[in-house]
Amino acid sequence: MEDHKIVQRNIALQREWYGEPLGDRVRRLVVAFDVSQANLADVLGISAPMLSQVMSGRRAKIGNPAVLARLIMLERKVLTPEVASGRREALQRALEDVRNSKPSVTRDNLPVDIGRSAIMALRRIASPDDLTEAAGMLDDRFPELADLLRRAGKRA
Repeated sequence: MEDHKIVQRNIALQREWYGEPLGDRVRRLVVAFDVSQANLADVLGISAPMLSQVMSGRRAKIGNPAVLARLIMLERKVLTPEVASGRREALQRALEDVRNSKPSVTRDNLPVDIGRSAIMALRRIASPDDLTEAAGMLDDRFPELADLLRRAGKRA
């Protein structure tokens, strides 16, 4: 199979396994924490070349479950007020917390579908109309978050 087709297959597998290409997820973390890809790889506990291969689709998966758990930990930390503030010390503290973590990965603490969990949580705390209204306010600056709110606001 030629290289381009392998990359496309791997990216399709990442969408199936992780909900979206890992390159997209990692790039968001690089921006959110204002770190280099190599620094992020160190925090995750993976080599920089391996992270690059996963991001580009030359590799389909992250083989070490603890690395995936750290990636999810960072994604969750982005949502905390102290990290969302963008203060340098809060960002560094969050990165150090994850770097020093020793996550144990079980079915109970590694959700298969984080998006579905978020949708269910949003439905518990807000009405469909409020979720749809909030989505409209976020469309221009945060279209992916607006889409999540809109999906949560749809009546089952």
